[in-house]
Amino acid sequence: MNAQKLSKRLETVAKFVPTGAVVADIGSDHAYLPCYLIHKGIATSAVAGEVVKGPYDSAVGQVKKEGLTEQITVRLADGLAAVEESDHVDTITIAGMGGPLIVSILEKHPQSLQGVTRLILQPNIHAKVIREWALKNNWAILDEDILEEDEKIYEILVLQRGPMELTAADILFGPKLLLRQSPAFMKKWNREKENWQRVLQSIEGAEPTLDIEEKRAELIALLDLVEGVL
Repeated sequence: MNAQKLSKRLETVAKFVPTGAVVADIGSDHAYLPCYLIHKGIATSAVAGEVVKGPYDSAVGQVKKEGLTEQITVRLADGLAAVEESDHVDTITIAGMGGPLIVSILEKHPQSLQGVTRLILQPNIHAKVIREWALKNNWAILDEDILEEDEKIYEILVLQRGPMELTAADILFGPKLLLRQSPAFMKKWNREKENWQRVLQSIEGAEPTLDIEEKRAELIALLDLVEGVL
């Protein structure tokens, strides 16, 4: 992977960036995504944010190597603190982290979301918590995607401002993904179903404490949801 040829995962994130966008890529690592977006004429300018010095230095070096120092600003900052009002960012990408970490980044500096009209979020796990956050914070799901790469399955959520209504199944599976039920979607949820069945079987013989009973009820509810879909 490099600034000209992204991984399948990041290429899918890139396809949801609107043409003419001003992008902030949070947790940018080598800044491959913002460099790619500028090279392809998708973004007009970008901010690459990194909280760790090593990846920040890598991003600075990559932007220089690509000759994009006029279009891409690299900042060492905690999450959305990398975004300044003068950047006029309208699109934020956060990829390659867990869902709860992505939510904590969005919640820590909410003022940085002013003027932002699109969030493109790629959680490695627990996409459900992002949908729950969106529901509470007046963001609606514009689109979703799911893909498999290197034997891992990734979900991508595209949010725009506005209200929405989601069922329990929508929150867990993703409303757009639920409609399409792609091979990657089916593979992910069959795998989850098998895992939940194993856990449920392992606690069936355990002493019925309150924690065990709560876990059992949670697993049965999840299995009911997934069996209604598969």
